[in-house]
Amino acid sequence: MHVEIVCTGNICRSPMGEVVLRAKLAEAGLAGVEVTSSGTGGWHVGDRMDPRAAAALARRGYDGSAHRARRFERSWDRDLILAMDSGHLETLNRYGAAAQLFARDDVPDPYYGEDDGFDDVLAQIEKAADQWVDRLRDQA
Repeated sequence: MHVEIVCTGNICRSPMGEVVLRAKLAEAGLAGVEVTSSGTGGWHVGDRMDPRAAAALARRGYDGSAHRARRFERSWDRDLILAMDSGHLETLNRYGAAAQLFARDDVPDPYYGEDDGFDDVLAQIEKAADQWVDRLRDQA
């Protein structure tokens, strides 16, 4: 199974989601699930994760240092595509990708806010990732 997590530029929310979901799947012993992330836009392709996102992850014991931003490609074959907010969901659906929201509510973009916004977003991502682990376990 291949899960793709999508946000705008692939430097904040979706890479945080990728790192967290991958770690939680490993912790749950769910092998065979590949998790990657991308953005709807290509502004940051090749860039590292936003340092504030990486710092928030590190404070919670996650490592986001390997991340490099990518743009979502319509040609990709993914089993599950998760959008960080309803705008991304709409864009992905226009692309013909059958996407779902990552969390129950839109995950807000912390990019233009204060550093603590990244911690708030991470908490929301962790909660949603736990729910996805349960769903994916049920599908296994």
